[in-house]
Amino acid sequence: MKKIVLVATFLFSLAQISAQKIGVVDTNYVLSKLPQYKDAENRLNTQISQWQSDLQKLQADYERKKEAFENEKVLLVGDQLKLREKEIVDMEANIQNTIGARFGTNGEVNQLRSNLTKPYQDQIWNAIKTVSTKNNLGIVLDKSNNISVIFLDKRYDYTEAVLNLLGKSTPKVEESKDNARPGVKNNDNRSSKDRMQKRAASFDSAKEMRTK
Repeated sequence: MKKIVLVATFLFSLAQISAQKIGVVDTNYVLSKLPQYKDAENRLNTQISQWQSDLQKLQADYERKKEAFENEKVLLVGDQLKLREKEIVDMEANIQNTIGARFGTNGEVNQLRSNLTKPYQDQIWNAIKTVSTKNNLGIVLDKSNNISVIFLDKRYDYTEAVLNLLGKSTPKVEESKDNARPGVKNNDNRSSKDRMQKRAASFDSAKEMRTK
């Protein structure tokens, strides 16, 4: 009897799910079309560039001091040698701490980006709720979050509907959908960020090792 009830429940649930309309929205595309978001993102990128520049200066100063120390080490003795060694160690630690604080997993960059996107995510969420109610959608997928969609009938893509709803209070931006992705940088900035992230990851790993 229990098996029959379970099977009936499963079939009922399956029927309910299949009866629901599913919609898809590309939230990254919607974000890219909001001028206010793009302005805020530009400010964030300016701040990131400044932090990268500051970090590069620290790194250059460290390399210069370390090279001078290696060249003069044979002439140093006693406390003088220890002081110079400590200076190099402290400079390296400062660089690692700066990378972790700014570019680490819980660093200032991620915090600023989260604070930047939240108000716009809330706007998009409210617009999606309105569109879902209007179109009787039971499930809405975000195709910008690594969801693999093999085939999608255009009538189930509600990205433009959400954007049009938000567009009532925002001016239109003339860009193609394919090229309008937020956060696209040139190769130099991307490679620089990659290096920062790798060093930040190394810093986080080393920090975890020290705490164990």
